[in-house]
Amino acid sequence: MITFLSGLLILILGYIFYSRYVVKEFSPSDNKTPAVSNCDGVDYIPLSKKRNALIHLLNIAGIGPILGAVQGILFGPIAFILIPLGCVFMGGVHDYFAGMISVRNEGMQITGLIKKYLGDGAFKIFIVVVGTMLLLLSAVFVFTSGDLIAERFLGQNDFSLNNNIMIIMYVLIASYYIVATIFPIDKIIGRLYPYFCILLVIGTGLIFTGFLVHGIELQNINFKELNLHPNGIPILPMFFMTVSCGLLSGFHATQATIVSRTLKSEYDGKVVFYGMMCAECLIAMIWAAGAMHVYHNNLVPQNIIGTANVVNIIADNFVPEILAFTITLAVVILPITSGDTALRGLRVIISEAIRFPQQKVKNRLIIIIPISIVMFLLIAWAKGDNGSFSMIWRYFTFFNQLIAIPTFIYATVYLYKNKKNCLITLIPGLFYTFITSSYILNSNTGFNLNINFALFIAAVITCAACLLIIRLCKKSS
Repeated sequence: MITFLSGLLILILGYIFYSRYVVKEFSPSDNKTPAVSNCDGVDYIPLSKKRNALIHLLNIAGIGPILGAVQGILFGPIAFILIPLGCVFMGGVHDYFAGMISVRNEGMQITGLIKKYLGDGAFKIFIVVVGTMLLLLSAVFVFTSGDLIAERFLGQNDFSLNNNIMIIMYVLIASYYIVATIFPIDKIIGRLYPYFCILLVIGTGLIFTGFLVHGIELQNINFKELNLHPNGIPILPMFFMTVSCGLLSGFHATQATIVSRTLKSEYDGKVVFYGMMCAECLIAMIWAAGAMHVYHNNLVPQNIIGTANVVNIIADNFVPEILAFTITLAVVILPITSGDTALRGLRVIISEAIRFPQQKVKNRLIIIIPISIVMFLLIAWAKGDNGSFSMIWRYFTFFNQLIAIPTFIYATVYLYKNKKNCLITLIPGLFYTFITSSYILNSNTGFNLNINFALFIAAVITCAACLLIIRLCKKSS
């Protein structure tokens, strides 16, 4: 329990003190934000700090902070330290600069910022990577939330396309995504998300209250044996790829740039971007603790360890049956509220890249219809082949962490040009260059190299990347 409480202390102190330093380096001003100067009634709309915070939290908190937590805790109690450390020094920094640099550039999206600060070559690569990642995420979150609803509330155990109930469920959720993407951000997302967020807080609060009422068994860190993963999976790079949301997620940059168009004041960024990343980390910590307890007490069948099914076991263990459905409902909301804004982010990115105004509904439909067709095809492929989902999830995981790297790099260039401490973004960027490159080199979906050789090659790639970033910074100034 001491390790868990230590992790919570790291998170709290990190937000209080380190976020203040990060904000100081950015130096927010009283300048008009894009929401005020470019208000168009669709994507550029001034919203209050509280509403922006709730929207951003639900945008970024997909199933990742829960699924990543129940998988990451298999590495042992070291997860309680690495998750908050990663959030404070990497995740929070990433989200803050992704959102605030966008604010300083008229609400420009991640791909536009890559083009401006890193050049056309990087833009051409990452518009494909980001677009693919957002499509994969939208498809995965349609059937992830659909499966959870069908299992918990409709008593279904056949999640294939042979079950007509599942087809209806997927169509309904995907249709909501499309409608939410087309409507102005304040009409559906801005109105529903505050209530969804309250439900999420209640659900997570019920789990934490269950810890206090029923008691919880948590291991403390053993410095002689840091990695306790039952399958011997190495911490580097797999822990940092597994626990993405809650620690660091490149996907957040695509969501922070959406909210950059609704921010009323630059001073709101600390709470909205850095603060909500820390809130997501807290959610991940609580679910990781619940997972450790049910694993330690052998309450989880061997075949579902590390899967989303652990959620229901944690809920049933800590919350009275009459309230357990609230937990599932809160968890179901997470992928739904990230999937719709992933699709919205893709629409905005494409419209910005081809300079296609989005004030007219017709223009939004021209972009969203072909995207939706591809999304439905991905869902059909994933549900039609048992191995497709795991493949989609692995590639989504890789792309998700990969796109954090250019965000850190253009933030480094931005800080260097403005004579600020660029090390606060350079070091996390280099670390994730090492993590993502070693992952794809070692993974059987990548180059399938020996782990030690993969780590060595990744170190060489990281050193080369450091030299290129230094050169880029000097060139930019």
